[in-house]
Amino acid sequence: MRSKKLAIALALTLMLSIGLTGCSKATNPSSQAPAKLKVAFIYVGPVGDAGWTYAQDQGRKYLVDHVSGIETTYLENVPEADGEKVADQLVAQGNKVIFATSFGYMDGILASAKKHPDVIFLHCSGVKTADNVGTYFGREYQARYLTGIVAGKTTKSNQIGYVAAFPIPECVRGINAFTLGVRSVNPNAVVKVVWTNTWLDPAKEKDAGLSLAEQGCDVLAQHQDSPAVVQAAEEKGIHALGYDSDMSKYAPNAYLTGPVWNWGPYFVKTVQAVKDGTWKTNAYWGPMSDGVIDIAPFYHVPTDVQTLANEKKQLLLSGKWDVFTGPIKDQQGAVKVKDGASLTDNEMLSLDWFVQGVQGTIPKTQ
Repeated sequence: MRSKKLAIALALTLMLSIGLTGCSKATNPSSQAPAKLKVAFIYVGPVGDAGWTYAQDQGRKYLVDHVSGIETTYLENVPEADGEKVADQLVAQGNKVIFATSFGYMDGILASAKKHPDVIFLHCSGVKTADNVGTYFGREYQARYLTGIVAGKTTKSNQIGYVAAFPIPECVRGINAFTLGVRSVNPNAVVKVVWTNTWLDPAKEKDAGLSLAEQGCDVLAQHQDSPAVVQAAEEKGIHALGYDSDMSKYAPNAYLTGPVWNWGPYFVKTVQAVKDGTWKTNAYWGPMSDGVIDIAPFYHVPTDVQTLANEKKQLLLSGKWDVFTGPIKDQQGAVKVKDGASLTDNEMLSLDWFVQGVQGTIPKTQ
């Protein structure tokens, strides 16, 4: 009887030991999966804008598909003035990488970054960096030049409208590059500029496009985040060039092509560097050869015009030539870039004058 009781006691002891061992394994932190790197995106518009924010969010989805061990979140329709407040909130939620995707977030992001040195911030189209703040953009002006070639060969009235967002160097640079492309194939054409001071206000932007059409413009270009301008062209029976993504479905008869963004590979490279511990602050300004910026497929564009644009594209991809290579004159006819010379990156990033062929002014920013 005693031996039977002893055997039962030993069995119970063994079972208890196994149970405790199992509990120990279940609660051992070293056996748990490593925490995911939290990555956040601050969007100035809605992900369904069919333009800028849509393209950024497509890049976020690409990132999720190509980098393991991460968790992403995003906030849309964030006013640029709220950049610091929103960034602080995202940091409090445990995000260690934050992409702020609009120019106006710049100072707010720098302020938040100063308070959170252990978080990495990436600011799109900005011109200020810090130890934990990098900037990223693409040489969108290269794609603008190519679409200018298409516009210059398409116009019959020699009047092309351009609905511009804000009078900042990014937009001025795009208008200039576009106009240089236009006049490289059609020296008689002019580009009429209307400012909306918006990134996303479809009603206001469509009205601007319609007003340019009423002034005799038969091709419209834009630097906004919605397809409102190409829709205005569709309504007026003229042609248009979109921006950010392929907007052909919104104006099937009007749409020609337009600059398009592909942010995914840049996001992957950047986040992977953070995970690997190799990230260092930098000001990334990728050329077309990196694939971050391109033009959409051609629609309603004759084959010979496609060939012209593609030949220039190959030259840009080769790196043997760039858009702001002289001779280039300003609106008053003064030579700003001599024959054989080129604008430096710093000069392009601070452009505050229009090239010959642009009709419009650059309002002073406050």
